[in-house]
Amino acid sequence: MEARPYRHFWKGLAVLIVLWLSLAPVAEPLMAQGDEFPVGRDLTIEALLELEIEGSEITFEQQLANGPNYSQYIASYISEGNKIYGLLTVPFGEVPAGGFKAIVFNHGFIPPRSYRTTERYVAYVHTLASHGLVVFKIDMRGHGNSEGEPTGTYFSPAYTIDAIAALKSLQTLDFVDPQGIGMWGHSMAGNLVLRAMLIEPDIQAGVIWAGAVYSYDDFVKYRISDPSFGGSAAAEESPSRRRGRELREAYGEPNTETPYWKAVSLTEHIELLQSPLQIHHAVNDPVVNIGYSRDLVQVLTEHGKLFEYYEYAGGGHDIDSPYFEEAILRTIAFFQKHL
Repeated sequence: MEARPYRHFWKGLAVLIVLWLSLAPVAEPLMAQGDEFPVGRDLTIEALLELEIEGSEITFEQQLANGPNYSQYIASYISEGNKIYGLLTVPFGEVPAGGFKAIVFNHGFIPPRSYRTTERYVAYVHTLASHGLVVFKIDMRGHGNSEGEPTGTYFSPAYTIDAIAALKSLQTLDFVDPQGIGMWGHSMAGNLVLRAMLIEPDIQAGVIWAGAVYSYDDFVKYRISDPSFGGSAAAEESPSRRRGRELREAYGEPNTETPYWKAVSLTEHIELLQSPLQIHHAVNDPVVNIGYSRDLVQVLTEHGKLFEYYEYAGGGHDIDSPYFEEAILRTIAFFQKHL
């Protein structure tokens, strides 16, 4: 009979504990805490807009043989603490009022270990440079002598930062028009150029050849033969492949219905695009499906953006001759008009 008061005590204590638990705030899953993502937030457009990307003075490292009407140098600048090298061309003659117009030239995937500053894209750079443009063909971090890790561009903002830092560095040259700089990109750099244009207003015009991955839904739809993503044994353990795997493990396959993939999608933020864009793609491209460009054009049209789009019956991934000549002259005319 004496034990009954203790039973009442323990029953009352249990009721109080249940009541306290019901009133305590319930911990929400990490993904429901707002726009902070535990993995890969640096790739989101919001995070990139928060960055203050800086360039540096450009160092002329080595003079190369002149072109027909321009000089050539190996030059370097600093991007996020990494020394980045590139090929820099400068037109002969008197500097025009306001300075020469300039292009940050962004290469597509080339195996980093075999990349050389003065190789590849020779005809592209020569044609642009011979038409009076300063061309800065940068070696993305981890390529050639450039410092840093070669992360690819689909799942890392590193190359985008390198390209914008190159633009900021060109703006320090007294013979370059600081408000007359555009960007050119091929293949994986198409993704880079559009991302850069969304976050950097000083890019006055952009040109993309055979570009890829704008919505990340298109990545699932069309896939890609670009070795920077994967497919070969060597690429299996690449930084780009590893980062892509981490993002998939965290958020699933790319799908803009998922908050993270919507946050990194370029087409979901296309309202930020303010400068004109020109797009080129060959229908027989065996590396990057032309569907990437066609889907981007549909989004640009729906949002009333200023752009030009050209398809070529042949030429493959590099838009080779006889299509190259028309494509590069259209590119030059576009830059001359908008820079």
